[in-house]
Amino acid sequence: MEKDLKIVLVGLPGSGKSTFGKQLAAMLQFPYFDLDTLIEKKYRMKIPDIFSEYGEGEFRTMESQVLKDFLDQEGSYVLASGGGCPCFNDNMDLINQKAVSVYLDVPLEEISTRLGVSKAQNRPLFFGLDQGEITLKLKSLLFERGYFYDQSKIKLSGEDFSTELLVSELIRLFRTS
Repeated sequence: MEKDLKIVLVGLPGSGKSTFGKQLAAMLQFPYFDLDTLIEKKYRMKIPDIFSEYGEGEFRTMESQVLKDFLDQEGSYVLASGGGCPCFNDNMDLINQKAVSVYLDVPLEEISTRLGVSKAQNRPLFFGLDQGEITLKLKSLLFERGYFYDQSKIKLSGEDFSTELLVSELIRLFRTS
């Protein structure tokens, strides 16, 4: 494939961006990065602490700056974005200009089960919610964010997609472009 292949995974919280991203990076022999981890390193704070101290608006500004700086770097890699990242500050346009965006479109019921109440407590947008409220929040987020996710260059749908499927989609994308 191309010399520099930057792959950015997008999708709802709990869609598997981190897990799938690590598998994909290993298969391609690319480095793997998580945008939230990059933000935490740069600002020396955990994401929930940034949200509580500065609010979501300031977090989105920080997130956009780290994303822009990272996408400007040379080299191939797989990057798992945060669930809201593509939806703010023209980030989806930036991702599509500088990388191959991949939308992990996992059914809401599956994501809700994956998140569960205990795992959701580590995510600022789900803190304090019970299972029913988590599902409602996911539906609301999908309604708000679907427009941005749907701008991805590749869309993988379902609950069981493979790294092999994505690699074949990447090859098809490069053959047609």
